[in-house]
Amino acid sequence: MFSAAVFILVVSGVDLGHSRPFLGDSGNRFPVQNKSEEVRSAAIKRLLEVFGMEDPPASLRRGHKQPPQYMLDLYNTVADVDGVTKDPTLLEGNTVRSFFDKLHSQQVEFMFNLSSVARNEKVLTAELHLFKLRPQASLTFNRHHFCQVSIFLLLDNPKINISQGKKLVSSRLIPLHSNGWEVFTITQAVRTWITDEHSNLGFLVTVQTLAGIQLDVRMVRFASKQNHHHSKQPMLILFTDDGRRVTSPEGALKGSDSQAGPKFPLPNLTLPGPGHRRARSLDYDEDPERKPCQRLPLYVDFEEIGWSGWIVSPRGYNAYHCKGSCPFPLGQNMRPTNHATVQSIINALKLTKGIDTPCCVPDKLFSINLLYFDDDENVVLKQYDDMVAGSCGCN
Repeated sequence: MFSAAVFILVVSGVDLGHSRPFLGDSGNRFPVQNKSEEVRSAAIKRLLEVFGMEDPPASLRRGHKQPPQYMLDLYNTVADVDGVTKDPTLLEGNTVRSFFDKLHSQQVEFMFNLSSVARNEKVLTAELHLFKLRPQASLTFNRHHFCQVSIFLLLDNPKINISQGKKLVSSRLIPLHSNGWEVFTITQAVRTWITDEHSNLGFLVTVQTLAGIQLDVRMVRFASKQNHHHSKQPMLILFTDDGRRVTSPEGALKGSDSQAGPKFPLPNLTLPGPGHRRARSLDYDEDPERKPCQRLPLYVDFEEIGWSGWIVSPRGYNAYHCKGSCPFPLGQNMRPTNHATVQSIINALKLTKGIDTPCCVPDKLFSINLLYFDDDENVVLKQYDDMVAGSCGCN
């Protein structure tokens, strides 16, 4: 599915965001003005479908907004420098969304706009991240060393009694003298919001002594957007799954050999020079100079496509592609399936007319990760399956 889109965008040299040609083979460079607008639109639409989008997010000025450090650290944990997934078990689900507080209240109340989360997106874990500031130096702790921080879900209830208008969703002890990020799990509350968006009235945070007495607000303070640096803003983090995850193990293709593929990091290959494309149905005997099945670079540059305004990382990635012949006899170095071996034999012996030699195709595929801004300027980390040809074989 993805290879067809990349073929149009990369091999044909269509530039989706600029007037200059795409960086592809020099023998395949064509000015974008010579390409049909219909083909260009279809290519963009098809590529967006691969990334699970109907339209690209609105472009942001470079440096207009900084991604949360948590999201940058998470991306670097699950992806290598090219965005390729290090270990598919590291990330829960295939999407991580970050949201900043929209309420900006002087009280310890927070609200997050979750309209960008689709109804069919399964919320696996939801976390409220609050940055605890140091207590003011003039305060003394006396006999108190811990405090009870409670997170309440605000309810749409007109009753005067505030206890009737809130529901406890998370609570735990934290040291009074500490500072830094505190994380509270609030999964069920967020699931309720996704089901009924009108129930989203925000959170209330309370801080009490172990005896249930309200603490001085100067003793336990959490950072807020209007008073503190953006790197300490309250955040809601959602780990979700959009249902697009491939059920087969990472890297394995249906019907392919179960042999292990190459280990990370993937080898760096020199970009191929200009050449002429040949039909892959040609027999090896008819084209003796054709190289055997191998993996070659196929770089997808998001800046050339015109998407660098909203994609934070990576700036591009090497999708690789498979090219070459599968001549008889097929050696194990060509990683043939049993079916490919039999097909090669039938072709060589000319036992049946119209049987071609096996094709050189990916037999291992890996996922990549994108870190990007959505339309609401929230930062999203999403994992996409089957985006990089890890190795090639005859099939």
